[in-house]
Amino acid sequence: MGIGKQNSGLMINDEIRFQKVRLIESDGSMVGIIPIAEARKRAEDQDLDLVLIAPQADNPVCKIMNYGKYMFELAKKEREAKKNQKVTEVKEVGLKLTTEEHDLEYKTKNACRFLQDGDRVKVVIKFRGREMAYTSSGYDVMKQFAEVCREYGQIDRDPKVEGRNMVMFLAPRKN
Repeated sequence: MGIGKQNSGLMINDEIRFQKVRLIESDGSMVGIIPIAEARKRAEDQDLDLVLIAPQADNPVCKIMNYGKYMFELAKKEREAKKNQKVTEVKEVGLKLTTEEHDLEYKTKNACRFLQDGDRVKVVIKFRGREMAYTSSGYDVMKQFAEVCREYGQIDRDPKVEGRNMVMFLAPRKN
């Protein structure tokens, strides 16, 4: 028989304290509602564990299975799901109101590459000194930047002034 303690929140074998349970056999067939002692006996005869899978008070459901193998399969599925996840990073591109044309092209090229790789791009314009009076020009620069990157990404969060910076987020286009 299997593991004694409940590490996944599932009760097994002698931990189950109901009088009667709805039993599912190891092959998946439904047995019906039987006394807990008989369910434990059936699991013991098959050298398997009795696992409480649905602990509702009026209709608890137990299944006969190999608990250790079940926990291993569950952990394996979690690992697979974790492995297949794509973690999106936020890459930052910094601009100034007076960024020259060539530098702007270079920065948009980098931003497009980041978007192609599936990362989000944070575009920041830093205002220095009296440039704070020209935040409307910053919106134009942001709009121009987003227009150049339109093929690879879309605006995720519109340009917004935060202190002395203007911030906009671009997200990769969905295929």
